[in-house]
Formats: sequence, structure tokens, C-alpha cells
Amino acid sequence: MVRFLVPLLAAILSISSASAQDWATVSTPSPGPTQSIGFYTAGCLQGAQALPLDGSGYEAIRVSRNRYWGQPVTLDFIKILAEKMRAAGQAHLYIGDIGQPRGGPAPSGHASHQVGLDADIWFERQPGARRAPADRENPRLRSLVNADDSGIDDTVFSQQHVLLLRAAAEMPNLDRMFVNKWIKQRICNTATGNRSWLRKLVPWFGHDEHFHIRLYCPPGNPQCQAQAAYSDDDGCGEALDSWFRKAPVTPPPAAAAKPYRPKLPAACQQVLKAP
Repeated sequence: MVRFLVPLLAAILSISSASAQDWATVSTPSPGPTQSIGFYTAGCLQGAQALPLDGSGYEAIRVSRNRYWGQPVTLDFIKILAEKMRAAGQAHLYIGDIGQPRGGPAPSGHASHQVGLDADIWFERQPGARRAPADRENPRLRSLVNADDSGIDDTVFSQQHVLLLRAAAEMPNLDRMFVNKWIKQRICNTATGNRSWLRKLVPWFGHDEHFHIRLYCPPGNPQCQAQAAYSDDDGCGEALDSWFRKAPVTPPPAAAAKPYRPKLPAACQQVLKAP
């Protein structure tokens, strides 16, 4: 965990000449071959590709944020996972943020999602006909965790969620996926058979309404910085127990919050300024 926090804290405490708003203002990808540059929390994406807003087994939501850009490997992961769920008889997936057209820090909502290798997939489903993109800005997105953070909400949580998480965890190219501690605990306590996939489920704050996939740096991306490895057991022991001893997170007052400006690789300035 410490090895994960070091690059994250370094990114948060460093200052870049370009603000998150500068990155959010650019509405199109930069030219050139697709390249992830830097770290997941401090980087950018050259030659980003867009996820189609509708596909077999999925639909993109909150499309006005213009955060459906990523690496081809990320888009393929989403498409394949969605098709697996469709073939299993599940309702289509809601796909949330992947990244901005040129990656980089976003004005709100994320510290990561900067190099096109992260994506949010929501637990909520909407059986039946798809809605028009304009009607997907504020869909119902229920949490799997009780509002008082006392455990899993069994009126929402179902075996379909477990099947979805397992299908994602067993796919190639996946480095890790972030889920709420209660979700990890429930699956640790109930999963049977081959439990090797559980190690891919990493507890993190929030992530009770959606899970967050993170893929490995693809081959041929020399400037992409890999994340440190983590335990190769199922992660259901001390690594999980420690999350239940952590003090609750108290966000700072809005007036005291500082803008998030990670120090990005020098090559990112070229990505941002490219026509």
C-alpha cells in the first residue's frame, strides 16, 4: 500500500504549469500514435481513441463530461467484458469515465484516469431499452454499501455483481481493480473454488457504486510508468483487515482545498499544445 501511495502523493504535492482546467478544455485528441505517457495519476495520452457511446452489452453515461477517451486496449477490454455479460444474460453495463481526449488531470472527480488505462464501470443496470445519450447524464446509480457504511446493502447487492467482478478480474491486461472494502470483504467471505482472481480486487476509498479497472502499460509505450506490484495472495487477510482500522476520511472544507496539479512528464506539454 505504501508503494502505491508514494507516487500518488508525489503527484498531488507537485505543481504543473498547466491546470486541470487546461486539460479539460481541449475537446479533441492530439495527433500521433497512441501513447500513454507518465503515471496513472500524473500523465497524459497521445493519440487517444474514443469509446463508441453504444456497443454490444454497454452504454456510456455522463457523456457530456467528454471522458470516454482511452487506449485501444482499454476500449477492447470494455467491449469484451460487456459482450461477456450480455452473453451471460445480464443487462447492459454503464460505462463511466475513462479519460479526457488528451488525458491529464481532470478538474474534478479523479486523481487518476490520466493515461487512458483506467475506466469506471458502474454496478447499476438498466434493463430494457437504451436511453438517448442526452438522457444518461443523471441515471440512478445505487451503492452496494449501506448509507451508514455498516456493511453491504443486501437489497441492492446480488450474485450478478460477483459474476461481473470475477469476469473482469480474470481478463488479460488487467493490473488491478478498485472496490469498496465491504465489497471485497463480502466476496472474500463467500467465494468458493479457485480464488486466485480475488487478488485483483484492491480495496480503496469509495468505489461502492462502481468499480475501477486499471490495465497494465501496453507494449510499445516506453514512457508509460507501471504501478508497483502488490501481494500475490488473495488479499483477504491483513491487507483487507487494515482497511477496517482506518479512520474515516474527512474531506477538507471547499475553501481550503487546493487545486490538483500533478507534475507531468515534459512530453505532456507537447501533447496538450498540439493542434
